[in-house]
Amino acid sequence: MSQKNLANYRVLKPGEPHPQGWNIPPVNDLRSAINLLKTLSGHYIETDREVDPNTELAGVYRYIGAGGTVMRPTRIGPAMMFNNIKGFPESRVLVGLMASRERVSALLGAPVHELGIQMADARKNVMPPVIIDKTQVPCQEVVYRAEDVGFDLRKILPMLTNTNEDAGPYFCLGLVLGSDPDDYDNVDVTIHRLCVQSKDALSIFFAPGRHIDIFRKKAEAGGEPLAVSINIGLDPAIYIGAEFEAPTTPFGFNELCVAGGLRGKPVELVECLSIKQRAIAHAEIVIEGEILPNIRVAEDQNSHTGKAMPEFPGYMGEANPLLPVIKVKVITTRKNPILQTLVGPGEEHVILAGLPTEASIYMKCEEALPGLVKNVYAHRAGGGKFLAILQVEKRNVGDDGMTRQAALIALAVYRELKNIILVDDDVDLFDTDDVLWAMQTRYISDLDTLFVPGVAGHVLDPSQQPLYDPRLTAKGTTGKTIFDCTVPFHLKRTFIRAQFKEVDPSLWMPSLFS
Repeated sequence: MSQKNLANYRVLKPGEPHPQGWNIPPVNDLRSAINLLKTLSGHYIETDREVDPNTELAGVYRYIGAGGTVMRPTRIGPAMMFNNIKGFPESRVLVGLMASRERVSALLGAPVHELGIQMADARKNVMPPVIIDKTQVPCQEVVYRAEDVGFDLRKILPMLTNTNEDAGPYFCLGLVLGSDPDDYDNVDVTIHRLCVQSKDALSIFFAPGRHIDIFRKKAEAGGEPLAVSINIGLDPAIYIGAEFEAPTTPFGFNELCVAGGLRGKPVELVECLSIKQRAIAHAEIVIEGEILPNIRVAEDQNSHTGKAMPEFPGYMGEANPLLPVIKVKVITTRKNPILQTLVGPGEEHVILAGLPTEASIYMKCEEALPGLVKNVYAHRAGGGKFLAILQVEKRNVGDDGMTRQAALIALAVYRELKNIILVDDDVDLFDTDDVLWAMQTRYISDLDTLFVPGVAGHVLDPSQQPLYDPRLTAKGTTGKTIFDCTVPFHLKRTFIRAQFKEVDPSLWMPSLFS
């Protein structure tokens, strides 16, 4: 990100103590993240049993730790390394690194219930990436060139499918890095749906409004390809920071600055070998390529299933009939690389999407209504996007209306939100049972429900289409709802929960609280 785009942000200096005092762990790549998890009980496991990357690996992890909106039975469990991938003796596959708030807390350094606040802080206190020399760069230890005889990315990297209906193998955690054709330093990083189409080609799906797609369209208008690097196997701070969206990260904002803010040190980049683009220097795998102008393919051209892959709402995404194509030029890897992936609708996606959602809402509410919104939770039932719980602390009678205003701010700042539940500060917003208790005792449907009809939502919600609701004129449009489950300020004294004596329970049952 160029210096002109940093004018409105505080730029941290390398080594500067974190303003909030969080104990940031020494993680700078995937391997150091794994080493940290190995010191924590119940957060990391490995298996040497052979597994087929075609549907079997995802089928196994569905039971181990997928969680999220995956069809039951599933659960939140440890990250899992598969060391024996059928057909790929030199590769390993890791799934579930970020599929637990407790695990992400350990990896980022903030307490579990403050992760969204930590993200908001990193968005305000940024650290731009730096370019390092190519000498002994980890991500370029091994090089495969498309011009080489026998090059086939399907034989170099494990090809993972989640279900039998998948359009093809997908890279589910490929961080795409692209630049504005008119400004090389105007960089955007985002995670997109990348389907392997041939030995040297991928299709890429852009949700509406993505900045790299704006870059692509600009390049295509000039008849030029757009150079991109696809980075796989990264420091989790990079993946999570990259999930911020406009307006929280406006056009021209490089989300790698957020990862730098989270770590207190800059993300290191290196120039690619075959294209004018940069890559994450400590990535496990980098795919260098170009998005070709005026070329489109059907996402399921090889399978003809009509489906794409499992998406975050818990349903199979529909295959897109006309997607841009990335022509692969070079693949670089570390020695014995780790292919990092996720199970589409699982808890890992919830956290990747949810933490920036929480941060975006918290930041804007704090700016507009200081001190009212205490915390935000992007609930896993909405895949980290559709459902938000806002915890407020009312201080006067005027805050009854301001609480609802906060919900409207949340809908404005994060357009993909569909439902918002407002709760008081004596309710644990991360405990669904407690939230539902508030709804049963502090909510009357025809008094405390606000409807916002006919506004932009998310195209992957199957209810947001004219076939479901004939009133809709376009896919990705919906009605939104605010459920005000807070006590009116003048009644707060009559809604005090039963108070119990404060004790140290570990004196009676140490094993439960160790």
